[in-house]
Amino acid sequence: MMNKKVLIKNAGAIITCDAEDNVYYGCDILIEGPKIISIGKNIQVVVDQTIDASGKFIYPGLVNTHHHFFQTFVRNLAVIDFPNMSVIEWLGVIYEIFKHIDDELVYYSSLVAMADLLKHGATTMFDHHYVFPRSADIKLIDRQMEAASQLGLRFHAGRGTNTLPKREGSTIPDEMLETTDAFLQDCERLIHKYHDPKPYSMRQLVIAPCQPINCYTETFVESAKLAREHGVYLHTHLGEGENGGMVERYGKRTLAWCEDIGFVGPDVWVAHGWELTPDEYRVMAETKTGLSHCPAPAALGGFPIIDMLAMDAAGMRLSLGCDGSATNDGSNLLDSMRMAYVLQTLHGKSRGGSVSPYHILKIATAGGAEMLGRCDIGSLEAGKCADLFMVDSERLEFSGALHDPMNMIARIGATGPVWLTMVNGVVRYKDDVLVGVDEKELARKAEDAWSQGIKQHFPVD
Repeated sequence: MMNKKVLIKNAGAIITCDAEDNVYYGCDILIEGPKIISIGKNIQVVVDQTIDASGKFIYPGLVNTHHHFFQTFVRNLAVIDFPNMSVIEWLGVIYEIFKHIDDELVYYSSLVAMADLLKHGATTMFDHHYVFPRSADIKLIDRQMEAASQLGLRFHAGRGTNTLPKREGSTIPDEMLETTDAFLQDCERLIHKYHDPKPYSMRQLVIAPCQPINCYTETFVESAKLAREHGVYLHTHLGEGENGGMVERYGKRTLAWCEDIGFVGPDVWVAHGWELTPDEYRVMAETKTGLSHCPAPAALGGFPIIDMLAMDAAGMRLSLGCDGSATNDGSNLLDSMRMAYVLQTLHGKSRGGSVSPYHILKIATAGGAEMLGRCDIGSLEAGKCADLFMVDSERLEFSGALHDPMNMIARIGATGPVWLTMVNGVVRYKDDVLVGVDEKELARKAEDAWSQGIKQHFPVD
């Protein structure tokens, strides 16, 4: 079957986020199958579909590098608000809810989060799923794959776990514990079934034990071995309030613990990192271990805001994540970009400057691609995936800001639904419509899943 050719015509601006930071005005994008063929003026070729992009600003698809889709159905739930709790205390509360998760909740909560991301310009999504109650079907990642296929997005699934029981110092209810062996067996099953390392792939697996404080050391050691045997990436939480407990248990901070057991490197990235010190920035940079910055939970939890300038100066690799809706209440990476920019600016004077809004955009695109080990996404240029989103610059609220499309998104807070999102050369969202999906029917079923799952355990009046 011949690859479909698509021509995007006469874009107001194409912000490429490539290595040279090129921006093209009044140009076209020729796409064949999943990839971009060329960008230029007045491209003349016979195509299967033409998209008029007059007045549209085109950006690379956003890459979300940390999330917990299963938490979507605990949004706006007062019993889990955590401003007066540490992360570890909060986990003790939240896991009492999460132990009721089942495959229907995972499927519909994932659909809701994925749709939210898609509507706001994200095309590649990593999710860190680490809740596998004994009462639930083990094939929860399979249900997420089903949801991703339904919406047509690029999905990197993080198969997580918790293995350390409460009696040994974790926050995990017994109903949610797994053995290291069972976890690794399911990781191997999922890798063989879903992981596609080829260019333009839509499905990849990441081995992602939840966090060192809630797992046996062997879980992390064996995870690294298995990941490197199969050439898949590794992920975990690090530097989000657990360091005191790690020092008490092991006599060392979490990053040093990870370094000692080999859970660092260019195939590893971690989430949060607000406890990292300048000396640890250098370790992260030297080992090429990446960091997913999630500004919403840091702000909502009252935790320290990371120093992106200092991390950049140290040579750290950075990307951006929404984090789960238990600590964010939404799945909008445009909103996370705006929040990251504002928070960095808030602390800018005391730190000797701030990062630009465009830098935040590059972290959310090219930075995320690098974090996931993808050289085929993250920028708009020939040979890369046709992953992009478009903003209608002719909307009244953008008037007066159009002179600088590179900085516009994060600076002015362009956080509403985009005009169009394309993944792998296929339009998946346009003009407030999820293409090929009965959104109202899915929304009704999702609400039913919430009512029959979370609500019955934690009634909402």
